[in-house]
Amino acid sequence: MTKLFGTDGIRGKANTYPITPELALLVGKAVAKHFSADGSKRCRAVLGKDTRLSGYMLENAISAGLLSMGMDVLEVGPMPTPAVAHLTRSLCADCGIMITASHNPADDNGIKLFAADGFKLSGVETDHIEQLIADAALSSSHIANRMIGKAKRIEDARGRYIEFAKSSVRNHSLKGLKIVLDCANGAAYSIAPTIFRELGAEVIPFGIAPDGNNINAGCGATHIEKMCELVKLHRADVGIAVDGDADRVIFCDANGCEVNGDRIIGMVALDYLSRGKLAGNSVVVTKMSNLGFFRAMEEHGIKIVTTDVGDHNVIEAMREGHFNVGGEQSGHVIFMDYVTTGDGIITALHVLKLMKQRERSLAELADFMSVYPQKMVNLPVREKLPLETLARLQEANAACKVVLGNSGRTMIRYSGTENKLRILVEAPSETLVDEWLEKLTSAAKSELGE
Repeated sequence: MTKLFGTDGIRGKANTYPITPELALLVGKAVAKHFSADGSKRCRAVLGKDTRLSGYMLENAISAGLLSMGMDVLEVGPMPTPAVAHLTRSLCADCGIMITASHNPADDNGIKLFAADGFKLSGVETDHIEQLIADAALSSSHIANRMIGKAKRIEDARGRYIEFAKSSVRNHSLKGLKIVLDCANGAAYSIAPTIFRELGAEVIPFGIAPDGNNINAGCGATHIEKMCELVKLHRADVGIAVDGDADRVIFCDANGCEVNGDRIIGMVALDYLSRGKLAGNSVVVTKMSNLGFFRAMEEHGIKIVTTDVGDHNVIEAMREGHFNVGGEQSGHVIFMDYVTTGDGIITALHVLKLMKQRERSLAELADFMSVYPQKMVNLPVREKLPLETLARLQEANAACKVVLGNSGRTMIRYSGTENKLRILVEAPSETLVDEWLEKLTSAAKSELGE
């Protein structure tokens, strides 16, 4: 059996291995066995999903697997990933399961797992679950009829999360703010507009009509063009775009200019620093953050902890160092004082609260750094050959590093969730970026193909 768990759970094309009802059933059984290995206690799992059509299929299969092994299921329906993490803690469940492929197209789906504390399962735990599936040691014949689990719909799940999200900013009034809100036709399509309206903001929503096939389609945090247009059209103060499961968010200011995770993390860190709330006077980010971000933080005396790409790496470093602000340029922002994973809605609430308190526009708050030109190519590949074996690519990369020196950089890595090679170039000028991105991409294509 090939490895199931990648950098963010299990992911793939719906109805194609590993995203099949047969495998989902086994995941449910394995999760139940993992959390109640000796059968000595009655365990419970929170089960949520985004708005993909395949979610119905996978939800029923996972639930059946859990129930067959004597685990109770608390169903919350379409719900943001961070809401499932929160509800797992709030309902004192043993684990949380989210059916989503995040920002991926509707044809994809996936499974994310959370522990009782709301944090994603460690690699050791997912390895054990994977081994249980591989060993085919998942018979439920020992579960007598009276021991079979029960499934229960948590009718007030939405309200529980809504109140939690608002409480993270102490129900701070957002009256006077006009926002364009893009919900990506995903898990936040109903919850997000409700939260911002209840706090008094004028909300112009779109991406709120999911049909099972339009999640992330030309909308959401990875497609912000429409949001930016609407902000200018409606003369809104800010645009907010979450992705399909609402664990990431990208903004635009009143001029329709993008404000990404680097700028959000930076403005929050500076605010926390000024109020003595920035734990360890540090932030945690990945290697993808712009060099301009690093320079700006250093100028203000803020220490930077750098991790590999992936919000789970950021969260792990934050937990180890007891830091409270971190995230990724792509829009995963973690406020560890409140949440256990990236939360697009809560991030947006804190940004809007900051705008209100400081009486400053988003553009003004974000203007603390100069951005180095940076571009990335996502190159489809047939297989992920070891990068060190790609002689032409390594030669081109070495030449690029000589030219850029300390004034730029390259990053070459495979996607953890897709068959793609990601090539990033950052340099003092767009001309240099374009030149070396083309050279690196050509070298990669010659060895990996498309």
